[in-house]
Amino acid sequence: MRSVKFLFSLLIIGQTLFAQQSSTLEQQLNKSRVRLPNGWHLSPAGRMLPLGDLPLNIAVSKTQKYIAVTNNGQSVQSIQLIDPKSEKILHSIIIPKSWYGLAFSADEKFLYASGGNDNWILQYSINNNKLKLTDSIVLGKKWPVKISPAGISLDDKAGLLYVVTKENNALYVVDLTTKKILHQQNLENEAYACILSPDKKELYISSWGGDAVIVFNTVNRSIDTRIPVGDNPNELLLNKKGSLLFVANANDNSVSVIDVKQRKVLEVLNTALYPDAPAGSTANGLALSANEKSLYVANADNNCLAVFDVANAGKSRSKGFIPVGWYPSNIKVIGKKLFVANGKGFSSFANPTGPNPTKPEQTVEHHVGDTTVRVRSGYIGGLMKGTLLIVDEPNDATLAVYSKAVYTNTPYSKEKEMNAAGEAGNPIPMKVGGVSPIKYVFYLIKENRTYDQVLSDVPGGNGDTSLLLFGKHVTPNQHKLVNEFVLLDNFYADGEVSADGHNWSTSANATDYLEKNWVTSYGGRGGTYPGEGNRAVANPKKGFIWDYCKRAGVSYRTYGEFADDGKPNIPVLENHVCPYFASYDLAIRDTTRFYQWKREFDSLIAVNAVPQFNTVRFGNDHTEGQRTGRPTPFAHVADNDLAVGLFVEYLSNSPVWKECAVFIVEDDAQNGPDHVDAHRTTAYVAGPFVKRGYVDHTMYSTSSMLRTMELILGLPPMSQYDAAAMPMWNSFTAKADYKPFVALPANINFNDRNTKNTATARLSNSFDFKKEDSIPDLIFSEIVWKTVKGEDSPMPAPRRSAFLKVKEEDDEEEEEEEKEKRGRKNN
Repeated sequence: MRSVKFLFSLLIIGQTLFAQQSSTLEQQLNKSRVRLPNGWHLSPAGRMLPLGDLPLNIAVSKTQKYIAVTNNGQSVQSIQLIDPKSEKILHSIIIPKSWYGLAFSADEKFLYASGGNDNWILQYSINNNKLKLTDSIVLGKKWPVKISPAGISLDDKAGLLYVVTKENNALYVVDLTTKKILHQQNLENEAYACILSPDKKELYISSWGGDAVIVFNTVNRSIDTRIPVGDNPNELLLNKKGSLLFVANANDNSVSVIDVKQRKVLEVLNTALYPDAPAGSTANGLALSANEKSLYVANADNNCLAVFDVANAGKSRSKGFIPVGWYPSNIKVIGKKLFVANGKGFSSFANPTGPNPTKPEQTVEHHVGDTTVRVRSGYIGGLMKGTLLIVDEPNDATLAVYSKAVYTNTPYSKEKEMNAAGEAGNPIPMKVGGVSPIKYVFYLIKENRTYDQVLSDVPGGNGDTSLLLFGKHVTPNQHKLVNEFVLLDNFYADGEVSADGHNWSTSANATDYLEKNWVTSYGGRGGTYPGEGNRAVANPKKGFIWDYCKRAGVSYRTYGEFADDGKPNIPVLENHVCPYFASYDLAIRDTTRFYQWKREFDSLIAVNAVPQFNTVRFGNDHTEGQRTGRPTPFAHVADNDLAVGLFVEYLSNSPVWKECAVFIVEDDAQNGPDHVDAHRTTAYVAGPFVKRGYVDHTMYSTSSMLRTMELILGLPPMSQYDAAAMPMWNSFTAKADYKPFVALPANINFNDRNTKNTATARLSNSFDFKKEDSIPDLIFSEIVWKTVKGEDSPMPAPRRSAFLKVKEEDDEEEEEEEKEKRGRKNN
């Protein structure tokens, strides 16, 4: 009896200690919790090592003595050698161009890395825990020749290197001794990774653009078969026996488990936090525990790891989730440690040592071999460091705490898909399919301005006028819009640049292909513009907002958005394009585009055929910097402003105005100056059901605007981002005011030209403005800044914010109510 009581007492004590430990861990996670500008949160577990810009891959040496990380972002690219036992960085070395591929030789004397659009594989020797560039394996001439090596795999015994590519969609088999290409195989679609079977007789290749795993016979050097998997398969993982192949499917929120012998998918693991969730988890990294009973999956867009019990193949089950950093891109397991590469680090943040207007600009040189890389001190692209998170493998109790934290961090839920926040009687329905008095939606997409650049001089808003570039004198109509309708001073672009910004603006997401590839071309390392429907692999599986309109029977039309030279970029826009509306071309004024739109709008009005959803592109606020002989930035922005004003004025005097809503947004903020965050941008709403003279401080994003339009049109959300986003109902009212908008004349002469022969002008003259953002965004933002503020005035660094104080839900609701009261006072 005593022994029973003793055991019972031990059990109670154990449970108490267990609860205390769990409580302590939960408190630690809550304390570290930060809110991102998109409204999602982070509370990373474990310990951290600093990495470089956008780490995409981690390689582990055979004896697990080393791990290596390749950083493939927009700014300085590098490779880091790390001791996993001591958890210390041993060495970092700059690589001019790189992308994903990384592999150690079996003897741990060499590390091979894909050399990006230089179209070679670089060989680094490892001596005294340091990397040294010693050789290269050339696959072809450098960019613009399209090759672009991605994943690599080594057969050391046979002296062979296997390389797959994502530009010419091929497999190369290379002799490591002679460095000669022995075989080149067409793969038809973009490839991501490749991995050899244990006996080296088969090579498995993820067909990123082909939604399949390709099985290549290494003996007769031919394709054996293709195994269909999910959308955008990327990372591959074999168990030790080589009997099971795990495939991460980014656009499906899933992992396919393949029986290699039978060449079939045994099961599909859903990695999302809820079943049947829309796109937005983005599985893109895989690792097995040492005993191979647990599978860890990096969910890039959910900022977590999904954990599965895979001990019984074909009957796997979910165990929980682990909170990690922003955009986890890869994961490896060594012993009881998980090593997670977070592509975007732990938060947005301010740039404390960035360009200072009171001091001369500083630059720093980095050297690798004969290559010198010169970067500006405090360059924000280089400051957005990735991180390596080291997490001890959790037991069930710890995993339960971690899982709770992940759900707390994630604003998306299944309930929110069909039921949104709002108020009864508001024109923005709270349920998908709800009734709205608004029948026609006009969506104007502009280019590249932050809030402070344009609206920081508006009373009642959160602005810093020291950062003002295009204030009331330059943009009288946009100022009149926010004064007559609603001022939005807490609105953030989800996109970073135009390449992903236009996709965010039309699908509430950027696929893993976009996230991992735009940085290459924007960093001046070759590559093409992948956004706006120009490349099928970059498109979301279920399409863009026009696809959702088509499936729902909602009429639609586009004017310049995803349409170049009057032709659609994607199939859904066939016969839904204005053939004479000018596409992106800074030589054509936006006011000209307005009259092109007006011409067709009038013809549609005449036959009562105005579509319910209309996308219009006015992009000249992008400007051409100080390019000699071209319109000044003021002229470009003023032209854009007048086009917007004329558009709203004409619409407000049309027969459809009584049932209209106009939404205007920048596709991205281009890392411009803003005292809150580089993602904060200008956004506008207008229409009879939009509040008048109102200041709405609610935190919104691009996805919020999309969610609002979807609810009006009866469309379901396209991703987890718009499903989770706060609709803009607080800017709308059930009491309609049909007063038309009256546009103001421009104060700037559109014929004003750049004439000064300055250093900034000469730099502007070297750029190609035929495609938006074909130059580094920060450099161009600085050119615009110098144009307005003066040649000797360095631009303040873009600011990245983290909202550290996290309130309970009840506190947040009270704050929203208080904001609404303040807004009513402003009305």
